[in-house]
Amino acid sequence: MAKSIGIFVTSPQNMRHVEGITKAAVAKGAKVKVFFTWMSTHLTKCPNFKALCDMENVDVSICADSYKKCGYDVADIPPGLVQEKMATQAQHGAIIEDYECYLTL
Repeated sequence: MAKSIGIFVTSPQNMRHVEGITKAAVAKGAKVKVFFTWMSTHLTKCPNFKALCDMENVDVSICADSYKKCGYDVADIPPGLVQEKMATQAQHGAIIEDYECYLTL
């Protein structure tokens, strides 16, 4: 098993897969980074989004520009995130550069 996995989320239909893969990876001792962009930023309003953010060894961030373009106020930080996690596409670059495995959902 890889020691780290980055998950690039673009579809709002994949939350259960994001959760399942993340839980499985963490259970195997992997570090996980999840970056939500474009339409997947709607998933920040799911009741289980905060639980994903609160998982140990999981770093969650979202594209603030996508969040805004989807109609949300960037000052309305989703539960589980902090201002610094309202990020840019540089987070996507960090996944590509710093994580052993890359997955797009």
